[in-house]
Amino acid sequence: MSEQLEFLEDIHNFLYSGGDVLWLILGVAIILWCLIIERLLFFKQLYPKIRTQCFENWDQREDKNSTYALFIRKAMISEVIIQMRKGVPLIKVLIALCPMLGLLGTVLGMIHVFDVMSVTGNGNARAMASGISKATITTMAGMVIAISGLYFSKLIEERVSDESHHLADLLKYR
Repeated sequence: MSEQLEFLEDIHNFLYSGGDVLWLILGVAIILWCLIIERLLFFKQLYPKIRTQCFENWDQREDKNSTYALFIRKAMISEVIIQMRKGVPLIKVLIALCPMLGLLGTVLGMIHVFDVMSVTGNGNARAMASGISKATITTMAGMVIAISGLYFSKLIEERVSDESHHLADLLKYR
């Protein structure tokens, strides 16, 4: 039990050392990962049902070779693609936002360093350490979240592409 409390205290100290911007990065990271997990769960649980229903609707059609049938097929595929891509643009925006927030933390940390230098009048390393720490921690946090988010964003986009091609193959147009 004490190890868990110590772990939570370490996290709190880490967030405190990064300043207000690190708390903002944490909020963005939580939203980002909720969206990523939602998309992964969509493909695991909901999409197979949608694909089956789409195939059954197409299979029940008698007319599968007219121009009108082609438009219906394209519309069905487009609707499913829209459902698959739901939330992906927001994921990309949050990924792009993380390094920018890290840079904001860097600038604020460096302002703190320069403020300490102006007050003390010299380059006291101990006095500047908290500002430098704030600058590097926020940069690191923004980059780590962005890089890991990029991996999963690309994974989701590839899944959308693969599943849309698979659905197009499944709904045969004669």
